[in-house]
Amino acid sequence: MESQEEPIVTLEERKPFSGALTVNAEAVRRVAEAVRGTLGPKGLDTMLVGDDGGVIVTNDGVTILNRMDIRHPVARMVAGIARAQQEEVGDGTTTATLLTAALVEEGAKQVARGVPVSKVIAGIRRGIRYALEKMQAMAQPIWDLEDDWLQRIVYTAGREQEDLTELVMEAAVLMGREKLLEKDFRLADAVVAHPRAEHGVINGLLVPRGYINLRTTETDTPVRVLLVAEDFRPEPVDEEALRTEAGFAKQESLKQEFERIILKLVDLDVDLVLVEGEVDPGAEEVLTDAGIVVAQQVGLDHLIRVADYTGARILKRTGLKRSPEELEPLIGSCTEVEDEGRLGWLRISGGTGKPFASILVGATTEEVVEERERIAKDAAAAAQAAIRGGFLPGGGAAELALAREVEKYGDTVQGMEAFGVAAVAEALHRPMSQVVANAGFNPLEKVEEVKALQWKRQTVSLGIDCDRGAVCDMVDMGVVDPLPVKYHALQAAGEVSTAILRIHTVVTMRSTDAESMR
Repeated sequence: MESQEEPIVTLEERKPFSGALTVNAEAVRRVAEAVRGTLGPKGLDTMLVGDDGGVIVTNDGVTILNRMDIRHPVARMVAGIARAQQEEVGDGTTTATLLTAALVEEGAKQVARGVPVSKVIAGIRRGIRYALEKMQAMAQPIWDLEDDWLQRIVYTAGREQEDLTELVMEAAVLMGREKLLEKDFRLADAVVAHPRAEHGVINGLLVPRGYINLRTTETDTPVRVLLVAEDFRPEPVDEEALRTEAGFAKQESLKQEFERIILKLVDLDVDLVLVEGEVDPGAEEVLTDAGIVVAQQVGLDHLIRVADYTGARILKRTGLKRSPEELEPLIGSCTEVEDEGRLGWLRISGGTGKPFASILVGATTEEVVEERERIAKDAAAAAQAAIRGGFLPGGGAAELALAREVEKYGDTVQGMEAFGVAAVAEALHRPMSQVVANAGFNPLEKVEEVKALQWKRQTVSLGIDCDRGAVCDMVDMGVVDPLPVKYHALQAAGEVSTAILRIHTVVTMRSTDAESMR
């Protein structure tokens, strides 16, 4: 079925055009338009409809932007912010998009007034730097994983779903603060979802796997774990070489060497072999006869987690040529491995390496479980971000307080860069304005009311109660957000918006086919 919706502003084909700022600003505005209605406690869902009739209903900003039909190149840059925000902190994609659109809009207004674009860009950068410094100073730390503020943050990020909040909090406590502070660790990656699963927290790993040769059971002795990145097969010989006697002899030699490796694993009393690729049928037969469990097609990211959890080292195929004495310290260990056959997972418990917990999310249908998985990942990401950086008042209160500080800073900036600083201050009003509008109140009236009271009471935490429309203390209401989420959203918005403002002309590139004919 052909889509009836007009695509996001489309670049003119084969025709160069200049003065691109107005067109680019409109493209950015239309991207923001698609997600702004989802912001805040009263935000609504967006329905995404595919050409094949498939439907996704969500209020997750990154999902909307990733699945939208976006054709304008600048609009794609904005969608890229959502992906970067998701990868960095796992939440705040809608806020990052709105801030970018606001900065581009306000910057374009200043340029239209006659301010040189270079001065606007320099001013925006100065304003963003100042706002980020003030934002860090404003944050309150969280030291205890049992802190009520942490639970409130998780509850809010988890769309106020109590069962998901409990799962994330339990997993965070099981892993511990030290694990959550690791630079390369993402709590959101611990979320696993399946429509036939019962939700809960598992003290261990759930590893998706391909074909497995044996059903696994609990044993009285530790389970010895070997991890292989690549296929578990004899090293290949080039087909051209196989046509020669020397090539055929080399192939036979490699097969014999591989057979010795298999027997070496049996002698080492390995119990479980996880392989990123596929396993040679002959090797599988020998290992099965020896009672060794072999799971194929285990993703590299999951191998890395198993390595951390069991203390194993991931080996390349050539690494298996080492002597038994050299291989021994590279073998990991755990107490139990179970095969969740109908779900296609291995459950690994009692690892002797770093702690890990898996958050298992279930639901009645594929569509529902996918949305619950996204929500659980958001909640887990928010929990980790709060532990790492502390929290700020939510509901747009922190941004509005920062707007006041940036306005005062702008008064000290000499020259035309002050107009760029003013654009930052104006953009920082946008999150609260949108939250209030989505709740059904007049954003201009309410934001000005909050702004006046924040200044009068010298507080940064006042915002709007979206149920009653009254000015309330967001922290007292438990409406708070992790610092890293807000920090990265503003930082990314500043970088992308200035990149967009620098674009003066857009031209269509010559096709690669035309290039090859010249």
